[in-house]
Amino acid sequence: MARPLVVGVDGSDPSLLAVDWALDEAARHGLPLRLVHASLWARYEDALPSVSQGRPSEQVLAEHIVASAAERAERRNPDVKVTADIIPEDAADTLVREGDDAFALVTGSRGRGGLKGMLLGSVSLAVAGRAPCPVVVVRGDRAGLAGTHERILLGLGEADASAEALRFAFREAEVRGCVLDVVRAWRRPAYERSGERVRTGAAADVYEERASALLDAQLNAVTAEYPHVRTRPTTLEGSAGKVLADRSAAADLVIVGARRRTGRFGFQLGRVSHAVLHHGQCPVAVVPQRR
Repeated sequence: MARPLVVGVDGSDPSLLAVDWALDEAARHGLPLRLVHASLWARYEDALPSVSQGRPSEQVLAEHIVASAAERAERRNPDVKVTADIIPEDAADTLVREGDDAFALVTGSRGRGGLKGMLLGSVSLAVAGRAPCPVVVVRGDRAGLAGTHERILLGLGEADASAEALRFAFREAEVRGCVLDVVRAWRRPAYERSGERVRTGAAADVYEERASALLDAQLNAVTAEYPHVRTRPTTLEGSAGKVLADRSAAADLVIVGARRRTGRFGFQLGRVSHAVLHHGQCPVAVVPQRR
């Protein structure tokens, strides 16, 4: 049985956009969709007023949120199998655990309780930094959400953090029938490997060539598996996070890899992933690479 695409729902507008995006993604991949609403209301139910059949008001709200999301999904695409669950636990912990058996996790950019003006909600950031499967944070303008750019953007980092992201990007470009832009950013270092300081105004060719060679080597290991995917490899000088955030304005999805080190707790997001999650102008997928 195919692993489901799991989307976190909380009734907020970003959450509903995430449901729409996740439903379209599930249809593309032929996957079932699982709606999950998680809240700690059960822990405090004794202090909450009852409004219906002795149930706490937060439970009634949770049931309404899930039913509305399921109805929205049914209206959008009745061919996708949709299931739903309400879990009385912490939202981030629940979604991370759901990721153990999910094709991917999908969240909105901010939740119902998020502070206005925040670039990214705490639950979305926690899930992206901890989940064992790919996490997609749905954000961006109407064109990117609708997939009308027909372009996937992959930020290619080091091989030990990008192998899974590379294959995820190729699969995504294949099912969408779109171009895959693969970008590797590079910068002139302050010091050479010998320890000597790089001269001001030193030629950039050698650093760009290194970046290009690394990009080609990683692509060559995968392209034969996806002969129908059109790729556009590019090397650009600059901060990888800024390069990807800027170029995401013309993409339907930007994909970055992330290392997951066993035995470590807390968020495991690098600077590039963190920057793109906060400043990306289209949906952002963080694909973990386990050691």
